[in-house]
Amino acid sequence: MARWLVAGSTGMAGRAIVRAAKNLGISDLIEVSSQVCDLRDYQKTRNLLMDSKPDVVIDAAAKVGGILANSSQPVEFMTYNLQIQTNLFSASHEADVQKLVFLSSSCVYPKDAKQPITESAILTGPLEETNSAYAIAKIAGMRLIQAYRQQFNRDWISVMPTNLFGSFDNFSTTSGHFLPAFIRKFHEAKINHENQVVLWGSGKPRRELMDADEFARALMTVIKHYDSGEIINIGTGQDLSIKEIAELVKKIVGFEGDIIWDLSKPDGTPRKLLDVTKLEALGYTCNEDLETSILKTYEWFKLAISQPTSGLRLS
Repeated sequence: MARWLVAGSTGMAGRAIVRAAKNLGISDLIEVSSQVCDLRDYQKTRNLLMDSKPDVVIDAAAKVGGILANSSQPVEFMTYNLQIQTNLFSASHEADVQKLVFLSSSCVYPKDAKQPITESAILTGPLEETNSAYAIAKIAGMRLIQAYRQQFNRDWISVMPTNLFGSFDNFSTTSGHFLPAFIRKFHEAKINHENQVVLWGSGKPRRELMDADEFARALMTVIKHYDSGEIINIGTGQDLSIKEIAELVKKIVGFEGDIIWDLSKPDGTPRKLLDVTKLEALGYTCNEDLETSILKTYEWFKLAISQPTSGLRLS
């Protein structure tokens, strides 16, 4: 039986990956959070890998955040992620890990990439400036995966998740991504009987959203069937405008006031829809209903608010 190590196991994506692996019958599972091991420390990371000797490593560990967090903390977003990636890859190589899966990010694609975005679009144009530090770190990780394959014949791959959401997301209105921030804003406006919610930008950019559990299910297909140095997109192949998403969240939460768009704030990338042709060729079919998935996340959020030990992130 293979032994799996999931780095970033207490994050939203990491928890979903752990659940999916257990559903597949992977019982020898090592869950690594920052409390278990600081992956920015190479010696600690090396000791972890040499002691555990996993057959499969999934790197879901990263410092992540929305536009505000990325634009205000570029040093942290670049250095933390470079350290985590480099240390984990080096230690995995030393521990002779043959299968490693690196979670990149769709923000590495050019700001004005042709839609839907194919994997070949990488490094064909300028990045979105508001998250370029994070994107550059992820690009370095992807290139390093390819280098290990080329130089040491490792069966290591990079996957490109679209925008993920779900339980254990970061619901901070300053450091989180837009969907969980929307859920929190509309919920708080509802319970405080406010008559409006102010959201950033124009609402015109389009985004593809994927429930973390659906992503993890797709990832299991990729791990089983994909072996290439080329990155592979993981998404739904469908998108909505941020305005449409906001109206959907407003409906699900039951907020009856107005939405005000703050045009002084940035929109970010105009559109980010992934081409999932390569993923579907592996036999994967997305069966997610977005409204149902957002409702599930909202129900988790409401329950988590009432439980101090739930792992809810609000700041």
